[in-house]
Amino acid sequence: MSDEAIRQVLGLLYQEDTLRVLATLVLGGAPEEAGPDRQAVRRALDRLERGGLAVRDEEGRWEVRRERFRELLHATAKPAEPAVSAEEKVLRSFLVEGRLRAIPSKRDKQLVVLNYIAQVFEPGVRYPEKEVDVALRAFHDDFAALRRYLVDEGLLSRENNVYWRSGGPVDMVR
Repeated sequence: MSDEAIRQVLGLLYQEDTLRVLATLVLGGAPEEAGPDRQAVRRALDRLERGGLAVRDEEGRWEVRRERFRELLHATAKPAEPAVSAEEKVLRSFLVEGRLRAIPSKRDKQLVVLNYIAQVFEPGVRYPEKEVDVALRAFHDDFAALRRYLVDEGLLSRENNVYWRSGGPVDMVR
């Protein structure tokens, strides 16, 4: 269904005579009860029929085609978002444009975030403390706390102010 069809139905509902006739039909009345001018009622019924909002039944009586509203709703519905993992939900709630809004206080969420951050360090590469600080500052201003959490959780190891990745998931590229 096109945007044009949606605009057409909204336009019909904006017109007072057409809306009055539709309301009369919805309430179970005869279209003639909608107003004194039979010509205006006839034109409104024609417009409602063209817009898919009213039809004649087998006996020639007018009735509202309620399913038209469902069709319009389905046409404007957003597609279902793909399923998101629990880890992705945590990352979306704590990371905004690549920066941490806050360091999670709950350990399980903190581990998700720390595993994500640890990915910036290449396994097997040794980093001086200043390089680690620069990388972590990109995520949060309290880079020292991040560094400490990464070491405490075994994601980074440290010796003589040199750090290396020692844990967390590793992407295998083939």
